[in-house]
Amino acid sequence: TFTAWCNSHLRKAGTQIENIEEDFRDGLKLMLLLEVISGERLPKPERGKMRVHKINNVNKALDFIASKGVKLVSIGAEEIVDGNAKMTLGMIWTIILRFAIQDISVEETSAKEGLLLWCQRKTAPYKNVNVQNFHISWKDGLAFNALIHRHRPELIDYDKLRKDDPVTNLNNAFEVAERYLDIPKMLDAEDIVNTARPDEKAIMTYVSSFYHAFSGAQKAETAANRICKVLAVNQENEHLMEDYEKLASDLLEWIRRTIPWLENRAPEKTMTEMQQKLEDFRDYRRVHKPPKVQEKCQLEINFNTLQTKLRLSNRPAFMPSEGRMVSDINGAWHKLEGAEKGYEEWLLNEIRRLERLDHLAEKFRQKAAIHESWTDGKEAMLTQKDYETATLSEIKALLKKHEAFESDLAAHQDRVEQIAAIAQELNELDYYDSPSVNARCQKICEQWDALGSLTQNRRESLERTEKQLESIDELYLEYAKRAAPFNNWMEGAMEDLQDMFIVHNIEEIQGLITAHEQFKSTLPEANKEREAIQAIQAEVQKIAQYNGIKLAGNNPYTSITPQSIDKKWEKVQQLVPQRDQALQEELARQQSNDHLRRQFANQANMIGPWIQNKMEEIGRISIEMNGTLEDQLTHLRQYEQSIIEYKPNIDQLEGDHQLIQEALIFDNKYTAYTMEHLRVGWEQLLTTIARTINEIENQILTRDAKGISQEQLHEYRTSFNHFDKDHSGVLQAEEFKACLISLGYDVETDKQKRTGIMDTDDFRALLISTGNSLGDAEFARIMGIVDPNNSGAVTFQAFIDFMSRETTDTDTADQVIASFKILAGDKNYITAEELRRELPPDQAEYCIARMAPYSGPDAVAGALDYMSFSTALYGESDL
Repeated sequence: TFTAWCNSHLRKAGTQIENIEEDFRDGLKLMLLLEVISGERLPKPERGKMRVHKINNVNKALDFIASKGVKLVSIGAEEIVDGNAKMTLGMIWTIILRFAIQDISVEETSAKEGLLLWCQRKTAPYKNVNVQNFHISWKDGLAFNALIHRHRPELIDYDKLRKDDPVTNLNNAFEVAERYLDIPKMLDAEDIVNTARPDEKAIMTYVSSFYHAFSGAQKAETAANRICKVLAVNQENEHLMEDYEKLASDLLEWIRRTIPWLENRAPEKTMTEMQQKLEDFRDYRRVHKPPKVQEKCQLEINFNTLQTKLRLSNRPAFMPSEGRMVSDINGAWHKLEGAEKGYEEWLLNEIRRLERLDHLAEKFRQKAAIHESWTDGKEAMLTQKDYETATLSEIKALLKKHEAFESDLAAHQDRVEQIAAIAQELNELDYYDSPSVNARCQKICEQWDALGSLTQNRRESLERTEKQLESIDELYLEYAKRAAPFNNWMEGAMEDLQDMFIVHNIEEIQGLITAHEQFKSTLPEANKEREAIQAIQAEVQKIAQYNGIKLAGNNPYTSITPQSIDKKWEKVQQLVPQRDQALQEELARQQSNDHLRRQFANQANMIGPWIQNKMEEIGRISIEMNGTLEDQLTHLRQYEQSIIEYKPNIDQLEGDHQLIQEALIFDNKYTAYTMEHLRVGWEQLLTTIARTINEIENQILTRDAKGISQEQLHEYRTSFNHFDKDHSGVLQAEEFKACLISLGYDVETDKQKRTGIMDTDDFRALLISTGNSLGDAEFARIMGIVDPNNSGAVTFQAFIDFMSRETTDTDTADQVIASFKILAGDKNYITAEELRRELPPDQAEYCIARMAPYSGPDAVAGALDYMSFSTALYGESDL
């Protein structure tokens, strides 16, 4: 085997050997062999026939082998010159390893392991072939035939080979390799079959010849793999872009539909309808909005991850469709929250307004009913002509009675003004039934004016007749005068006791209770007045009975009878305990409301500071850099879990807040926190921890993709934090320039000179020496890379992306063009057949669908332009 291998190279120089241990003894053919396989010139050999000349020649060959990094153990020139077969074979094996096997490299493995992996990859699709070594795996000859068939399928009909006929299989492979592949026969089929374990060195030597023969095909395969890798990255990125566009479109459509609903301010007529609107709004807050908050957060995370992957694969940054940028979504979301806040305030104000309107409307109806009851029959009384036939005493009685009526009329003036004022307020508050209120108020006012005119006319008529009538019963008159105001007082008391009230806190209801107690304290005096009035009537009866006077009827001076006074007094006595009960029930309700306020405040005063503390802790965690990125990521995810586990406290607070709203409580003096404030804080906390975790994950992606060490990341983070003076998490332009200089980055020449972080004196000296205006044009270029949106600030992720890009290499458009050129056989175009032959089906069709036709002078039918396609993958090419 070794002899055949040597002759396969020596024949290129027009010679060969017959006996390996004899023909290398003088060192001449050995030196010639090394020159052929290395392509280098060795020192001139010595042509003498003496032993010393031969030793010198062999030493020159051995020195050359050693210069290639090969250690020759126990092999000396004397043994070769003496024809030592073992040493000679060992030397040839060393040469084979160094020049035929060592340089083999397959998927980060080399030499023997690389050659074995190459064989496994090439023979994997073939049945009955399982290459695990370089001895028994080759005994049946199928592996040799599979290697040839994989690269030259037209030379062998593999399906006709039989595993049980190894000699035929081996001879077929050896003969085809010698005839068509220029690989000399180095092995004997019978020797391999009849040996329990074929010689590993012989098999490796022969198989390495196949590797080198097919090295051109190997290059094509490598080029295809590179293209597959690039296309897979591009397909994945396009999928992520499509997902972003759909998610952004759906979210913006939901916001577009929701904002008009929140901006609708059409008021309802009743409390029930407005409370239903409030319940719909609660459903929106609890059911519809939270999933959209998660979608918005996930959208930002997907966008940041996509941009990171694009930067790591040296692709242009992703620009979403117009109106679907993250900033557009944030703007729409801000508008949504503004409409949401205004809608809730409007709902609560409308409920307050309707509650006030219902109270005023009921009060209007009550007062109007009392007034209409009082005025009933008054016009008929004022228009009667009874004074024309009355006696003097009757006239005087009529006059006194009229004076009492005028007093009563004046007492009712306040009620009429109150009715008009309530109607005016209902109009100003846009009460839905204002027309009927206005009509009733107008009727009352017109009737009141008519009563005033009629009263005046009747007084004038009575006064004209008074001169003729003098006798009057003073006792009746006194009764009438005292009964009228007392009757008015009782009517006012009954009206007040039945008056509706609305309060919002304990202090207000306690004020009403105090006023009611004060009213009850006046009842004994009022009862004395009632008894005094009744005593007057009793005195009248007594005098009439004593003097035998027959009374003509009721008191001529008043229509207020003792029975009506007693009846109204009994009514007042009944209304007092009813009022007590109503006030106590309202007191209990206000005490319950106060308990709800305290219950909500206790939770809110605990949750509010907790959220603020967590926000500050997340800020510290993202800056302190304790441990590796994986440790930080684990810590943040544990921290996120602890925050999620706090969610039941938020849900409990939402329940307390719902109870407060259902109780129509609009203020809370026990806390400065509102549910809206806490909701926003909770959503910001969840968003902040998710963004921080995403930032660490992107740093891990960057580190793994770029090969950045933990120490480098720590150095970048230390420099970044040092110049982030306000701990905002971003660097302004001047802070970023100072940070680059501190890392030894020469902005003038666009080269980074890594010298570690500078101390203060060195940094000051560098600023002075550069005039603090380092490379404005170059720095503007760098800012365009790290801040493509011109925000004026540089995030830490953008900072490490830039530093890693400066220190590592990635696939470029030029490399992809060169790979396509290999597949195309050095042509400036490639055909669809070549793409389908070299690439997997899905990626081959991907290229064919996107490549433009080639229009160069050497174009043929079906030629495709792979250069413009590669340039489009990466943006502008350097070519």
